[in-house]
Amino acid sequence: MKYDVDTTAKATGITIGVIYLVCAFSVILFPGLAMSVAQSWFHGLDLSKISGFSVTPGSFILGLVTSTVGGWLIGYIFAKAYNYFLAKK
Repeated sequence: MKYDVDTTAKATGITIGVIYLVCAFSVILFPGLAMSVAQSWFHGLDLSKISGFSVTPGSFILGLVTSTVGGWLIGYIFAKAYNYFLAKK
């Protein structure tokens, strides 16, 4: 099964964008929970010394745009690489 490169890139970009939105709103609405989750992802590293959640409208938009574009790029590279290695099989 070949991946359609453009469709895979778009789907990955949208998926990452939705995950970003959920994460950003979690930080805004539940900063303590967000810190606990972040700390668990870093194997218990004490993040309290650097915990300064500050979600401004500009940082929110910048994060959404860059994560979505990054997700699109990941999907594009993945589909290209997958199709390349599938053809070599």
